[in-house]
Amino acid sequence: MTLALDERRRAMLAEMGLSGFSVLPLASEERGATAQAPAAPPPAPPAARPAPAQPARQPIAEPAATVAPAAGAVPLLSWEELRQAVTECRACGLCHSRTTTVFGVGDPQPDWLVVGEAPGEQEDLQGEPFVGQAGKLLDNMLRAIGLDRQRKVYIANVLKCRPPGNRNPDPAEVAQCEPFLRRQVELLRPKIILAMGRFAVQSLLGSTEPIGRLRGRVHQYQGVPLVVTYHPAYLLRNLPEKAKAWADLCLALEQLRGQAEAGSGNSGL
Repeated sequence: MTLALDERRRAMLAEMGLSGFSVLPLASEERGATAQAPAAPPPAPPAARPAPAQPARQPIAEPAATVAPAAGAVPLLSWEELRQAVTECRACGLCHSRTTTVFGVGDPQPDWLVVGEAPGEQEDLQGEPFVGQAGKLLDNMLRAIGLDRQRKVYIANVLKCRPPGNRNPDPAEVAQCEPFLRRQVELLRPKIILAMGRFAVQSLLGSTEPIGRLRGRVHQYQGVPLVVTYHPAYLLRNLPEKAKAWADLCLALEQLRGQAEAGSGNSGL
């Protein structure tokens, strides 16, 4: 019986990668062995010098939860420090429900910065913004103007963590994440920002106006020209609006061409 039990415990240790460890007797086996052994007086131990007193063990302090750096410290962070701060951020309740943070993806020296709203389910699983069907549509839109998400484009979100059930972010959550996006803009120094979706547009512009009233003109965010358009997920549900999104892309292209022409004109002075 004992041999069979030992074999089963050895198999369990092997499954856990602990096959090199000895099979120790269970507490019940120790008690049974003690009960069956005849009582006998233990031999008198040889005289020995008392062991030196051991210092009292100090309790090990639990590591403190990592939180986002103070808003005043974010503008001083390098790109890698900023990425690490986002990864470790526990400044709001979204840290408890996220699978991973979604910092952004793309060219670190972009002409375009595409800003979405918040990670969805697939973004939360993959750690990359704009994946799935909405991401494919965005890729097609970028290709239509000669771009892709690895060349001259960087893609990020207003929020770096997925709100549960893809609900709209709370104002407090936006307030915690906004310094991260602001610092990304400062470090990336894009020539144009394409804000996609009502929530991203209203958050960046500090406006409650609907997209329909904000489209068709160039806005500013942190001194960078900003063009408003619809989110790809919305376009998938409202196919006729794709024509408006194309007009928005053309407006952004015109803004970039104007910048290039102004730059070439100034260089000749």
